[in-house]
Amino acid sequence: MYQNLKNKKINIYTLGCKVNQYESDAMLEELLNHGCIKADENEAADIYIINTCSVTNMADRKSRQIIHRMRKQGNPHSVIAATGCYIQASGQELLKDGSLDVIIGNNRKKDVARILSQYLSEGNTSDNIIDINKATEYENTKINKPQTHTRAYVKVQDGCNNFCTYCIIPYVRGRIRSKKLMDIVDEVATLAENGVKEIILTGINISNYQDKDISLTDLIYRISKIQGIDRIRMSSIEPRAITKEFLERVSKIQSFCPHFHLSLQSACNKTLKAMNRKYTIEEYTETVELLRKYFDRPAITTDIIVGFPGETDEDFKTTYENLEKLNLYEMHVFKYSKRKGTIAEKMPDQVDEQIKTERSNRLLELTEKQKKAFEMSFSGQIDKILVEEIVQLDGKKYYRGHTKRYILIDKPIEDNADVNKTNNINKEIDVQL
Repeated sequence: MYQNLKNKKINIYTLGCKVNQYESDAMLEELLNHGCIKADENEAADIYIINTCSVTNMADRKSRQIIHRMRKQGNPHSVIAATGCYIQASGQELLKDGSLDVIIGNNRKKDVARILSQYLSEGNTSDNIIDINKATEYENTKINKPQTHTRAYVKVQDGCNNFCTYCIIPYVRGRIRSKKLMDIVDEVATLAENGVKEIILTGINISNYQDKDISLTDLIYRISKIQGIDRIRMSSIEPRAITKEFLERVSKIQSFCPHFHLSLQSACNKTLKAMNRKYTIEEYTETVELLRKYFDRPAITTDIIVGFPGETDEDFKTTYENLEKLNLYEMHVFKYSKRKGTIAEKMPDQVDEQIKTERSNRLLELTEKQKKAFEMSFSGQIDKILVEEIVQLDGKKYYRGHTKRYILIDKPIEDNADVNKTNNINKEIDVQL
């Protein structure tokens, strides 16, 4: 234990993806193990850690804003530290201008306690960002119990080799690295012992998970055998990872959730090629049809970027029409954002912001309609939710949770006294959809 961390109040602020949330939970748990205390929400902390994101320009801006807010919110002696993708790219600048006291590079989060202790005793932060492109070993962080969730994210992979023309992530996360199977199994078994019922496998590109001859399919099968885990869910996955062989196995796993966040980005082949995506819309459509063959009405969600450089009105029309035909459960729509250091930043025919907004609004209207139709297709049926919390709406209490297809349901609690008699949090209960 680092004695100079004992009783230090800490506050961790997380931006961005589920990988960041997992890593923040792992850092918090590590610091608590060294005697730190989690600060209350409105309490000044001794140490602030901002886990930043750099997926868009807006994410960069938010990261800087939070860093400056924490500097103002803390007391004069508060240590302001930051990590994550924005820091990997731009941390040295913030260190030089006094915005930060400590920077922690990606693939150094497991060392958070040592780094902070060293700073408190020596003021030394010089070796905390490495050349991420030279990282070959997986940074083996773990959690024993999620800090704020009834379900648990488990990071199984880091890095990406795709180099899509719009994306900064390979430059700040490095090449593909995977966690060892038995380390994952041990982590999930501990989480199950601590009451976790649902596991979400996450990473930068989990489609490429590989531990020697162990594939993602093997990993899912092995986790399904761990007692106490009732649900296994995946984060975003590439279309080419969905094969007949994959579906033959996972469709027979009772705990596997028929919910797939299937990467797309555009439904126009011209734009997909410009993005350096490794599939066509025809291949993507075949994957969707395959999923629907093996699962009854699987929840298929995706991300779409509008206004990519060179996207014409005709290209967008193609995207819109193909998305209408695909009829997915939900689309997360993003307006293209320039990323410094990417190929797309210097592409000609950058799209006007107003046009991006118009295209975004059209797709948001489409996805709202499709989402409502998907959920209505289950109307009157009985399903199960995993209860995450009890909420109060208009003076009445409800159990809130998601189905395996990730449909959010609020079930009225008929007898409010039942809340006190029976704790249904983190239990599956029947609901009528």
